Amino acid sequence: MEQLRLQWSDLGYLAPELTLVIAAVILSLLDLLMPKQTNRTILGWLSLVGIIISGLFVIGYLNPAEPKQLLDYSYRIDDFAGIMKLILLTGAGLVTFMSFGTVKEEEVPHVGEFYYLLLPATLGGMIMASSGDLITLYVGLELLSITSYILVAMRKKDLRSNEGSFKYIVLGGISSAIILYGMSFLYGMSGSTSIAEINTALGQNAQAMLPFLYVSFFLLLAGFGFKIAAAPFHMWAPDVYQGAPTPVTAFLAVVSKAAAFAILFRVLYGIFGIGSLMELPFHGDMLLALMVVAAAAMILGNFTALRQNNLKRLLAYSGIANSGYLLVPISTQFSMVHYTNFAEFAFYLIAYLFMNIGIFALLMIIERSTGDESIGGLAGLYYRAPGTAVAAVFLLLSLAGLPLSGGFFGKLFIMLGTLQTQHYWLAAVMIATSVTSFYYYFGFIRQMFMRTDFESRDVIVPVPLGITLWLCAGASLLLGIVPQWVLGWIDRIFALTQDLFFFS
Repeated sequence: MEQLRLQWSDLGYLAPELTLVIAAVILSLLDLLMPKQTNRTILGWLSLVGIIISGLFVIGYLNPAEPKQLLDYSYRIDDFAGIMKLILLTGAGLVTFMSFGTVKEEEVPHVGEFYYLLLPATLGGMIMASSGDLITLYVGLELLSITSYILVAMRKKDLRSNEGSFKYIVLGGISSAIILYGMSFLYGMSGSTSIAEINTALGQNAQAMLPFLYVSFFLLLAGFGFKIAAAPFHMWAPDVYQGAPTPVTAFLAVVSKAAAFAILFRVLYGIFGIGSLMELPFHGDMLLALMVVAAAAMILGNFTALRQNNLKRLLAYSGIANSGYLLVPISTQFSMVHYTNFAEFAFYLIAYLFMNIGIFALLMIIERSTGDESIGGLAGLYYRAPGTAVAAVFLLLSLAGLPLSGGFFGKLFIMLGTLQTQHYWLAAVMIATSVTSFYYYFGFIRQMFMRTDFESRDVIVPVPLGITLWLCAGASLLLGIVPQWVLGWIDRIFALTQDLFFFS
């Protein structure tokens, strides 16, 4: 029972999470006390400070001698969680920063709420990354989900926002129920909610409970498939992305997706991907199912994006395709010839973070200048704002996966891992869909350099958006020039058996 008590000394390990809790409480109180006419940007700066402090605490706990277990394995402080938390906090920090002075009252009626709701949403993702127990996992999942529902619905008078938020909350509630149903099977088979104990119990009785094992896995796959917006569980994404305020859309596309991938990695490897279950046909069927979902997401996302004119909907389908790419290293599993799948996954996720937030910063610039969300709003951008257009090209090259970009090396590392495990058909799908994506990504470039804006609308680039755009473009370029820096950093601090697997 001693393990179930949280000691005062253990609170230090929870400093990143507690920082966000304290910051959210302070910001909500300040927002209530500030006069209505007061500029709320100060709340954004305080929110960013809280995110930075939380990130510094995470860095301080990286690369420990051994993972720290809290509350009898319910919560883990390890390098897997640390890396994922840094990705989540970086995404949240960039979304917060690019919104300074650029979020209009007519788009987000309650700017103060926008800033302090991002903090508990990020906190939910951090809890998911460290979860070692199904109950802890579900608490983090619902904290992220509920705050995301509110953020999406902030434009109360916009019909598209109302439609998107309604679909999001209904389908999100259904997916959470499906996840909970899948967890109930795991609890029924093992008598525990601990990931480590579930894996042990399933390994001892797998043959007798094989049908329920399949049911629980497919229920969890369907529920998590919704959270990462992977086909065929993606139907909510285009409407929600289009209806939500653009900074919220960027948050959903990057931070929320990364958090869902973190727990997908945790659960699939911690419960189904280690121990005696690896010797059963179930293990191969599980990986095949993941590959099929990955291939479906890549094919449907890329080919549907070809027909999109609205930039938000196009980026939604691009995100669906990228969910497929990120699923590939999870589905290829680890082996003697392929043990770097987490490094492949994390590198591409980092590249995905920068190139997507950068593109959403570009979209915000276009929206503020022209009020146009269609791809036509980019017409003649090079002649109206050449610096912005050049930065956008760097980001688009990374999204398309062309050489000397972070996206190129991210896809290359994933594809090489797929070839190492001899899943040639999956590598072929990656190559074919990546080539297909060139068409709509180069459509951006064609509009910026080869089309004319007949209305001659001026492009105004607010400082926070300009900095975010160039920061993301520079990071994407740097990841393409020296990818070994990031991969080396991940390999130095991450150990598969110590930081991902659970041993009770």
